[in-house]
Amino acid sequence: MKKRILLVDDHSIVRSGLRSLIELEDDLAVTGEAATGMEALELVRKQDFDVVILDISMPGKNGVDTLRDLQRIRPELAVLILSGYSEEQYALNLIRSGCRGYLSKDSGPDEIVKAIRTICNGRRYLSVELADLLARELTKPSDKRMHEMLSEREFQVFYKLASGKSPTQIANELFLSVKTISTYRARVLEKMNLRTNADLTYYAIKNELIN
Repeated sequence: MKKRILLVDDHSIVRSGLRSLIELEDDLAVTGEAATGMEALELVRKQDFDVVILDISMPGKNGVDTLRDLQRIRPELAVLILSGYSEEQYALNLIRSGCRGYLSKDSGPDEIVKAIRTICNGRRYLSVELADLLARELTKPSDKRMHEMLSEREFQVFYKLASGKSPTQIANELFLSVKTISTYRARVLEKMNLRTNADLTYYAIKNELIN
């Protein structure tokens, strides 16, 4: 039986390219496509998939939030992040959040197919770049960048604050109280040794975490 794959990317040309690549393989099949995180969650509730290939930067519900929701509603579902951002920018945080692999969109077709098959077989896929990052984290944990020291939820709040969302907006999106979001904000600022939301935005832009 072919492994069922859901493509989640807001660019139709990216989905089309991935579909063409995957359909060359006898053991893989694209059985769903979504342009937004909300569409992806709706499909996952209705259909069975073996792997989700997920982008990070999408309108509305971004890939960071979508990954967290997928973990909640289908914890056994494997997720491969395929992003325009390099491994160094997001991979460690999202591996901690539950994705099974992380690839840059600059990766070659053979590596993308290899990653899908590895994940379908129940293993994590570590690119050379990601394996190097994990090795450096183990040998020199003090070399971590500031956002890599945040917990999963702190990183989620950091990403939204840096993107310009208010605590009220974030509270509504995450179904938490404004007070709780303010607590997370204070922790994030303290851990990152920053003072304001503008500092968070500047940090995110400088480190190419947001465009």
